[in-house]
Amino acid sequence: MASTNLSVLEQAHEAVDFLNSRVPEGLQKPKVAVVCGSGLSGLADTVQADPRMEYDYASIPHFPRPTVAGHAGKLVFGLLGQKIPAVFMVGRAHYYEGNSMDQVTFPIRVFKLLGVDTVVLTNAAGGLNQDYDVGDIMLLNDHIFLAGLAGVHPLRGPNVDDFGVRFPPLSDAYDLDLRRHVHQVWKEIIPSQTTRRLHEGVYAFVGGPTYETRAESRMLQMMGADVVGMSTVPEIVVARHCGLRVLAFTLVTNSAVLAPVPRGDEQLLQGKDASELSAMLEEGKATHEEVLEAGRTAALDMQQLVTRTLLRVFGQA
Repeated sequence: MASTNLSVLEQAHEAVDFLNSRVPEGLQKPKVAVVCGSGLSGLADTVQADPRMEYDYASIPHFPRPTVAGHAGKLVFGLLGQKIPAVFMVGRAHYYEGNSMDQVTFPIRVFKLLGVDTVVLTNAAGGLNQDYDVGDIMLLNDHIFLAGLAGVHPLRGPNVDDFGVRFPPLSDAYDLDLRRHVHQVWKEIIPSQTTRRLHEGVYAFVGGPTYETRAESRMLQMMGADVVGMSTVPEIVVARHCGLRVLAFTLVTNSAVLAPVPRGDEQLLQGKDASELSAMLEEGKATHEEVLEAGRTAALDMQQLVTRTLLRVFGQA
C-alpha cells in the first residue's frame, strides 16, 4: 500500500468510492463479509456464478496486498443463496509481512463503510489443546492478544469516532447467537462417520512469522489458549470497534509441540549420530505446506458450515 498523508477514514472512503463505482447495483451494500484464511480460498466459490465480480487488491486504493502462498489477494462480490449480497476477501495481509496494524485491519473498515453488518473470519492455526486433532474446526469464543496488551494495537492513536467509541469492550466480541446457529448447522451437515470435530475455544495471536517455540506453546496453553495463530484478532478488534457482528473459525492444521526440548546431557542421547539428533528435534515441527494441505482436506466441510450458517442467519435456510 502506497504511503499517504490521508487519514484511515479518508483512505477507506476512497476505497469504497472505487468499489461502489464498479460493483453492480445488485451486489452493492453486502450484508456479510467473509475473510478466507490460509488454504480456505474455496469459500469464495460458494457464491452464485452470476452475478459475480472480482477485484485484485492491487487495483483498490490503499488496500493491503498479501505476499504469502495461499492468499490470492482479491475481493469477490456475489450472492449467497439467491438474495444475500456478500463480499469475500480471498487472502489477507499479515502484520509479520511488514504491514502496520492499520494496514492489516484496513479491509474491515472498508467493509463497515460498504454497509456490512456481519463479518466471518477464518484462519489456520496450531492446536495447543491436546484434545484437538489436525483437521478439527474451532469456533472462537475468546482470544488472547498479547501484542495488543503491550501496545501493538490497531486502535492505538487518535480515535476515529466515525467508526466507534474510544474504549470499546471486547467481553462480547464473539456473537453468541451466531455461534448457536453454527452448532445447530454442524449437527445437520456433518455425517456421523467423520472424525472431524467442532470445538469452541480461545485463540492466541502472535506476531510471527516464526512458529512458536515449545516453551512459548506451553506458556500460551497455561494461559488458557486452545490454538495459536498469526492473524484474525486485530481484525476482530476493529470489527467490534465498528459495531460489526463477529463470527470466527479456526482450522487446526498442526499440533503445537509441547514437550520440552531434549537436554544435551540426557543419557538417551549418547551414541546417537547427528541425523538421529536432528530427527528428534524435527518431530512435530510445523510447516506452511501442511497448513495449506490441511486446508484443502477440510475445505468442503468448512464451506458447508459457513454457507449454511449464513443462509440460516439471514433467513434462507
